[in-house]
Amino acid sequence: MAKPTAPVRPVIVKKIIEAPHGGHHGGAWKVAYADFVTAMMAFFLLMWLLGATTEKQRKALADYFSPTLITTKQESAGSTSFFGGDSITSVDKFVQRAGQTSTRSMTIPRDAKGGPKEASGLGQDKANFRDLRERLMRKVASDKSMRRFARNLRFTETREGMRIDLIDEANFSMFISGTDILTPDAIKLLSQVADTLRGLPNGLIIRGHTDAQRVSAALGTNNWQISSARAEATRAHLVRSGISDSQFLRIEGVADREPYFPKNPYDPRNRRMSITLGWRTVS
Repeated sequence: MAKPTAPVRPVIVKKIIEAPHGGHHGGAWKVAYADFVTAMMAFFLLMWLLGATTEKQRKALADYFSPTLITTKQESAGSTSFFGGDSITSVDKFVQRAGQTSTRSMTIPRDAKGGPKEASGLGQDKANFRDLRERLMRKVASDKSMRRFARNLRFTETREGMRIDLIDEANFSMFISGTDILTPDAIKLLSQVADTLRGLPNGLIIRGHTDAQRVSAALGTNNWQISSARAEATRAHLVRSGISDSQFLRIEGVADREPYFPKNPYDPRNRRMSITLGWRTVS
């Protein structure tokens, strides 16, 4: 009798096919990581700005990004640009009346109903001032010999009007040291300013400023006399350049009493001439 044969066991082949991972889970982690790195870069940039800027510059940055402020000083967020980047609400230290210090904020007149109403001529003045600033900077920028003086021009809106400051620095001076004699560079710059001011109906206020460095007693003068004489020399050159003499409202010398940089009264940039185009009288 034959022995029964063992049943043939079936051969089972198991194939395992791994599903694709879609480039490491679809690459979503890369997006999240990029967002994290960007946020960290922004954080460290903020920390650097807080440590590398002054309180005044931080206030200017904060005011620039605040939606509640009316920006009247365009293209001035950067303190190294043409216009200095000051905040429109910071105090400019220019005394208008006894005991009153002006700021860059503007008072808007109101009508009998209590609603805002712009004073007669004020809107046109602001438009003229914006156009003047742009034309003057274009003039300076288009002349290779004058281009370097763009940083010496500062524009500030005050309660008196728009003030143009022509600022000295280490390698540029409006006047020969200790005198009221304009330097050749200052004559060129003032001539450009006069070309831009000519024809405007606004009155002009000229102020001369010095730094706190005392004049040698041997010269027989002082900072009050020098600042007044320089204001008059500036007026005289503007007249020779075509500005009507009747357009000038005041010529003042304030010595070192209104420094542009109060923290350092000896800073050469405190030596400057300011030309203010006054707001026209409300009719």
